[in-house]
Amino acid sequence: MNREEYARMYAHEQTHWWYVGMRAIAAALLDGRDRLRNGGPWEILDAGCGTGAGLLWLADYGRVTGLDLSGEALAYCRRRGLGRLVRGSIERLPFADESFDLATSFDVLYHRWVGDDGLALRELRRVLRPGGWLLLRVPALPWLAGRHDAAVYTRHRYRLAEVMAGLTAASFTVERATYANCLLLPLVAAKRSAERWTAGPAGDLEVAPAWLNTWLTRALRMEARLLRHVTLPWGVSALALARRR
Repeated sequence: MNREEYARMYAHEQTHWWYVGMRAIAAALLDGRDRLRNGGPWEILDAGCGTGAGLLWLADYGRVTGLDLSGEALAYCRRRGLGRLVRGSIERLPFADESFDLATSFDVLYHRWVGDDGLALRELRRVLRPGGWLLLRVPALPWLAGRHDAAVYTRHRYRLAEVMAGLTAASFTVERATYANCLLLPLVAAKRSAERWTAGPAGDLEVAPAWLNTWLTRALRMEARLLRHVTLPWGVSALALARRR
């Protein structure tokens, strides 16, 4: 990302409706899985941890290590008081085989810095213990590409079938796969369409009024409750929970 996007992320990642809501959606897929393996808490890798709010959330599930290619992102993590940080590439993870029980990768594989997403998935599998979990999220639907994608250096937006095929090819078993941010898809699509004719901010992290931020957060939390029971047919993001065979 460019520096302005990192600064906006750090400032708003704990309160912005998208981040708060997407963490609730991720939890809907993850909760209920066995939190204890090998007699202790999960060892967790967040591959592409950004400015670190996700590490704070994942700490509820076990002991978390954050990895990011950007030294600037890791500097923001340290501002949050976080440790266990490693600078490195998701395509060449600097960890021993079978080091983690859970790996997460939220909006990383799509990035221009990731030249081979299949290689990245194989690396994530390598560092997981047998039976370990991978929770993956990527931006969905190529036709939704817009200014925000340019601001965060998007290489590709995915269809859900692509995500599932990539995981299977990397020797994962897909337990859950779904689109997400479905309820707000019409609003996002309208915004992307308007961007073709109007000037405006490059990214999607502009601060909404408090009432709107609350409303949008509630919409995603309602979707998170739905996802505990159903799979959604479309959405702004694609998520998958997979297990190392």
